[in-house]
Amino acid sequence: MKRDIESVDEYLALQSEAAQRTLSQVRGAIRKAVPKADEAISYKMPAYKLNGEPLLYFAGWKQHYSLYPATKRLLAALKEDLKPYEVVKSTVRFSLAEPVPAKLIERFARFRAREISESMKS
Repeated sequence: MKRDIESVDEYLALQSEAAQRTLSQVRGAIRKAVPKADEAISYKMPAYKLNGEPLLYFAGWKQHYSLYPATKRLLAALKEDLKPYEVVKSTVRFSLAEPVPAKLIERFARFRAREISESMKS
């Protein structure tokens, strides 16, 4: 995106109609899983922070959408569930043509929230 985006609503409005529906479902899954997360725009994409720490980001592309960051622990814990999806480094890519795996995204968000909580205790 070439211009500054100020809100997740604005980000979604700039997507195609099909991507808007999909990304709204992704947003809903994250918010359901971690309702205390703060929603913002960071790196020109929707971002969620918990206690000031980055929880998750998502972004829409032409043929897919991605969730970031997938930590090594998360990838290991959800390895079997993530097999149908493309995983590159700390990014998980999902096809825009497939139904949104909302339960998986909720698990992803809750796992990241636990990682943040654990890191704050140590």
